[in-house]
Amino acid sequence: MSYLFHTDEDRREMLKSIGANSIDEIINDQVPEAVRMKRPLDLPPACNELALTAEMTRLAARNASADSHVCFLGGGAYDHFIPAAVDEIASRGEYYTSYTPYQAEVSQGNLQVMFEYETLVTQLTGLGVSNASLYDGGSAATEAVLMALSMQRGRNKVITTDVVHPQYRDILVAYLKNIDAELVVVPSDENGHSKPMIDAIDDKTACVLIQHPNFVGQLESVSEIAAAAKEAGALTIQVFDPVSLGRLKRPGDMGVDIAIAEGQSLGNPLAYGGPYLGIMACRDELVRRLPGRIAGQTTDRRGKRCWVLTLQTREQHIRREKATSNICSNQTLLALRATVHLSLLGPEGLKETADHCIAKTAYAKEVIAKSDRFEIVGDGPSLKEFVVRDLGADVDGLLAHARDNGLLAGIDMTLMCAGGAEATDASIALPSRYEQCFLVAVTEKRSRVEIDRWAKVLCEAPAMATV
Repeated sequence: MSYLFHTDEDRREMLKSIGANSIDEIINDQVPEAVRMKRPLDLPPACNELALTAEMTRLAARNASADSHVCFLGGGAYDHFIPAAVDEIASRGEYYTSYTPYQAEVSQGNLQVMFEYETLVTQLTGLGVSNASLYDGGSAATEAVLMALSMQRGRNKVITTDVVHPQYRDILVAYLKNIDAELVVVPSDENGHSKPMIDAIDDKTACVLIQHPNFVGQLESVSEIAAAAKEAGALTIQVFDPVSLGRLKRPGDMGVDIAIAEGQSLGNPLAYGGPYLGIMACRDELVRRLPGRIAGQTTDRRGKRCWVLTLQTREQHIRREKATSNICSNQTLLALRATVHLSLLGPEGLKETADHCIAKTAYAKEVIAKSDRFEIVGDGPSLKEFVVRDLGADVDGLLAHARDNGLLAGIDMTLMCAGGAEATDASIALPSRYEQCFLVAVTEKRSRVEIDRWAKVLCEAPAMATV
């Protein structure tokens, strides 16, 4: 209460208006006796700013991050290079402090950023229209599914596979739980491909959700799956990696109807959960059901180029039953960072980044496969991620050993398999073949020396079982 600067008289008046005698009385009525803390908080004595800063710095240093360790983590968030110009431009006050702009007060600068961002996303995806971003890749995937369901009257089946990002599926399960929709998670084949989902598509299917490259790093037969969906009257939604489009075909060129992505890899730093950037684009004819905001370019009464909010389908702007989403913050700052990043790279820079990822990932697979302790899971080429099985049967100990040696060596996939700590529902679990495996990501930042050291440290780690 001390932070609200209320006087004793203020408090008495507020308590009187709600019929309470004290603040303690309010708390005691709401908090059961069994869960109340009966002792003071165990906090150290108050200290001055200098001592507090030193202590917080010490505690923060206990975190292992991409700044303190060499990072081979992936699974949707990656340690890509961010040019200094991205930070410089995004830190300008007129951008950094903008939040949830509405037509009445939004500046031309922010509208232009949205327009340029949307233009770049449509060029990147090969689709006709993009919104001005969403919260993150996971929520964007769910928004795309809800969008497809709203357009496919009489169809309520959503088909996906067990190699689409588990956290994306987790969000999807939560959203679909209380609406008339059936989520079908089709098992992938032994190499981690989603082609078996074609057999599940029928006349009740509203959409198929596929990830390419998928969560385990495998490339998918998107065109074939999209063609099967189209023949059945269903929409195809693709989760893509923005960097992958430096070399892979664009979603729009493969028959995809809605494309979504996590935009963190475009100029946005790694963070403990975000904020991140949800990218979303679709075919022109779906624009009326696209959530979020769309900025457009026009001319003012003097004939000068200017920008406007062309479409905003929130419940605050139109009738609630016609609203497509309650998205509030459109993540403009992160979209700005992606816009600057893509503008600096250009098409050739994006190709070079993808080429570096492909070459360095191939090298990492080659060096780790030389060890009798490890084997590569899955077939075919990789963009920047692949799965390694630890035949020493101690992934947790292996990764802990690597952290102690300054490496974030990969993500423990056992936790995401059925029965694991992160797989609370069969619909979000990875196939059991990924137990005792870890997911590795190799970006353009990783050097040959770092990759060699990564392999050496892993090979030297103690094993639980004799190989």
